[in-house]
Amino acid sequence: MREITFHDESFPITGAFTISRGTKTAAEVLLVELVDGDARGRGECVPYARYGESMASVRAQLESASQALRDGLTRAQLATMLPAGAARNAIDCALWDLDAKLSGRAVHELLGCAAPAPVTTAFTLSLAGPTAMGEAARRQAARPLLKLKLAGDGDDLARVAAVRGGAPRARLIVDANEGGSAATVQDLASRLAELEVGLIEQPLPAAEDAMLADIPHAVPFCADESCHTSSDVDRLRQRYDAVNIKLDKTGGLTEALCLRDAARAAGLQIMVGCMLATSLSMAPAMFVAQGADIVDLDGPLLLARDRDPGLLFAGSLVHPATQDLWG
Repeated sequence: MREITFHDESFPITGAFTISRGTKTAAEVLLVELVDGDARGRGECVPYARYGESMASVRAQLESASQALRDGLTRAQLATMLPAGAARNAIDCALWDLDAKLSGRAVHELLGCAAPAPVTTAFTLSLAGPTAMGEAARRQAARPLLKLKLAGDGDDLARVAAVRGGAPRARLIVDANEGGSAATVQDLASRLAELEVGLIEQPLPAAEDAMLADIPHAVPFCADESCHTSSDVDRLRQRYDAVNIKLDKTGGLTEALCLRDAARAAGLQIMVGCMLATSLSMAPAMFVAQGADIVDLDGPLLLARDRDPGLLFAGSLVHPATQDLWG
């Protein structure tokens, strides 16, 4: 019989990390461990208040699935027991890891695909004033891809201009975190094109994004808060040019791969993102990142302390996990 344990962990951030919804000084995660004999599988998740989650609510979901997990719950059964979200993500990833350890085969072998290759990740600049963000960009100017947070206020274009000035050769993407408005989004996209921005994440609140289908835009729109699972693709394909796949939204690697395939079939670009978390969260996402148009798995780079062992980062190049971390 399997055993399951789960507990909260906190990993300090280097300085602080700010988006339009607030500031964090630590990454708060939930670790799930499944043990079967000598084999142990692990998964990590980040409860997100934007989606109605909290540490307490996710722990309650994990507890509700505990007996079924002890009795041999499968990934397919898990998908019908828990909704897409953080709790299901941690369990799904722990099941993949456990299956790999029990079988003596790597996750890529279980999936029937090639081992993941290193990928280049974006590096995210925390939201601040234009001058501070320009200085942060100069410190990271050697990185090939920078992502910056917008606030939805009158300083956003100045922020992007300052970052462009600080990192003139970097590819830029911006994340509005639903902070834009219908009155400003078309002009914003046009102005961002002049600053050579390559992508705008979630320019409008998810509840208002239907109007994006009728807005000409010079910079591609990417669905983040609007996109959770493969069932969302048909609704989004006329509104967006890309989707941001995060395992904490899809409910794990299993559904994330389904979403990636559905989005590709619909002609959408693929972005693979993350919550602010450790290398254990990034390791399964590396499978989704293979062949993605944009990879944003920089969570560990923003931490003062990561797991040991963690992923190997060489500048912005992320190497896949060793099996003592995951998979």
